[in-house]
Amino acid sequence: MVTFDPAALKARLDELEQELAQPDFWNDQQRAARLSGEHQRTQQKLQRYDELVSNIEFLREGAGTFPDEELEPVLREVRGELARLQEDALFSGEYDSGDALVTIHAGTGGTDAQDWAEMLLRMYLRWAQERGFQTELLEASPGEEAGLKSATFSAKGENAYGVFKAERGVHRLVRLSPFDQAHRRHTSFAQVIVSPLLPEDVDVEIDESDLRIDTYRASGAGGQHVNKTD
Repeated sequence: MVTFDPAALKARLDELEQELAQPDFWNDQQRAARLSGEHQRTQQKLQRYDELVSNIEFLREGAGTFPDEELEPVLREVRGELARLQEDALFSGEYDSGDALVTIHAGTGGTDAQDWAEMLLRMYLRWAQERGFQTELLEASPGEEAGLKSATFSAKGENAYGVFKAERGVHRLVRLSPFDQAHRRHTSFAQVIVSPLLPEDVDVEIDESDLRIDTYRASGAGGQHVNKTD
């Protein structure tokens, strides 16, 4: 079921525009950037909604009046927008609508796993670009022979975290290895970790029960502090 509340969006847009109109709005740069981004996203959602309603009205009034070849492009656009609204309804988590930080780690499989990690990175970046996300490669550690040991990139855009969080977990690839002279079948693994990219002004609470503290003590012959200093 598609859930969309244009009245609530319009009310939120009014609130944001009042915030943006305050003379001291840009005194807090981080907060201002966050609210400006929300304002832009809210405007875009309402614009999409208005266009959808307009297209539906056109189809309703044009049925039986205009030839099918003139109505078909509008019908495709309406179907596509309804599909997007259905997808948006899935992203109800606290951070789903925001940006994402994606990390890929090569797992078991040696060079094949590192090559698999690089393949995943290329696929994700290409797919994100086609979807309209803004991506930035933040870190990449090359493998000894080929591929990547690890890589991290950011994806910015509407529902970026909501979309990418479905990719969390271990990804497996089974193939005839191009790195094996005998061309035997190899199974490679890569882990994908997805985190919401939070603004710096957000307070993060850490439960002390989630922390593990290890204490190490020196051993063997040495000075007077050996075996006493943690």
